[in-house]
Amino acid sequence: MTTVKLPDGPTTPDFLQGLEVMVGRTRAWRRLHDRYGSAFTIYMPRFGRMVVLSDPAEVKALFTASPEAADNVDVNLGQFLGPGSLFSLRGAEHRKQRKLLTPPFHGRRLEVYEALIEEEAVREFATWPEGREFATMESMMRITLNVILRAVFGAEGKEFDELRELVPKLVLLGSALAALPVPEKFLGRFGPWARFAAHRRHYDEIVGRLIDRAAADEHLGERDDVLAMMLQSRYDDGGAMTRGEIADELLTLLTAGHETTATSLAWTVERLRRHPDVLRRLVAEVDAGGSELREATLLEVQRVRPVIDSTVRKVRAESLELGRWTLPKGQNVLVSIRLMHDNEQLFPKARAFDPDRFVGVRPGTFKWIPFGGGARRCIGAAFATMEMNIVLRTLLRDFTLEPTTAPDERTHFRGVALAPAKKGRAVVHRRPPRPAVVADTHSAQVTA
Repeated sequence: MTTVKLPDGPTTPDFLQGLEVMVGRTRAWRRLHDRYGSAFTIYMPRFGRMVVLSDPAEVKALFTASPEAADNVDVNLGQFLGPGSLFSLRGAEHRKQRKLLTPPFHGRRLEVYEALIEEEAVREFATWPEGREFATMESMMRITLNVILRAVFGAEGKEFDELRELVPKLVLLGSALAALPVPEKFLGRFGPWARFAAHRRHYDEIVGRLIDRAAADEHLGERDDVLAMMLQSRYDDGGAMTRGEIADELLTLLTAGHETTATSLAWTVERLRRHPDVLRRLVAEVDAGGSELREATLLEVQRVRPVIDSTVRKVRAESLELGRWTLPKGQNVLVSIRLMHDNEQLFPKARAFDPDRFVGVRPGTFKWIPFGGGARRCIGAAFATMEMNIVLRTLLRDFTLEPTTAPDERTHFRGVALAPAKKGRAVVHRRPPRPAVVADTHSAQVTA
């Protein structure tokens, strides 16, 4: 019989433990790390007793464990995105679906989307006011939403406009409800759960029309959008994706594919305004057609301000050994991205914003983990990296971003993502046109 060995943790009532994390996540993680070290056990609402890890070797052991040993937790975003979402699937079904969905977001396929991203950035930036402070996050949200809609569905149209209005409502309401227990049935016609169910029905109706139209398109094989590729893709046994699987996966891409990227871009604005030397060097690099410092800056923004601060697994085997610990079946395990990125041994002067630490250096797969790790690593990581690179390049090329001496924006937890509390406020001035320079558009993609 295997002897269970869990890390120590606070002995205060469960309610108080959960409240501390909910009120101030980063502060709570850091206090518990100072008290118990790189592993501790804590109660978290909806998840129960949770083992929290931030030791690199133990995190690597968890990420490289087979899905049969440790896989996604039962409480996950699949409850909102549907049973066909990657969040809902486990084991062989997850591997099969992920294999089918990976090609559109990796390698040379990404080049198809570069011009599209710049076009959307230029269009949105044209609406920015000059010389007065404004919040950038909603603007970044519009860019990333339009990009993912066009990448997923192709040309614009009535359904595109409907989804552009509907998806933000789904994301905002879903994020708010994510911290609450999901009722077995969305009872009644009123309340947030009923509104979410109504939004989902509307979404399914729109996507159903788009699927019908795409399936009847004689030129489907010439299209570059994700929907066209899904309709043509086949599993190893020759079977096609069902309409339900397509709808759930498209919703996953639409929701997960724009909010986190937009939030990282808002944090980028917030960080650069408080580090004028880095900002000055970035502008000079853009004018010279370079990209190395810009890529390093985006890596560092995601290290010091991770939008998602944790990733969670559940032990599926009878027991699982992770370094010093032996975890029983059913144990939930949380990897603290925040604490990993705070590690002074991995990142000297970890609390400092220093993009130069990544210039010419690729971050370690099990050290720098804003996209998670292992079989559950974000499937759109390379796409998001490219998108942030192009949007930031366009911003710095076309605008002067004013530095500020204002205090750092505090972190605001939106239910899923950690955003700047003031939404990445900026003051900009349009730069005069300059002679064209051939830019290096190839971003340093972080591969799974």
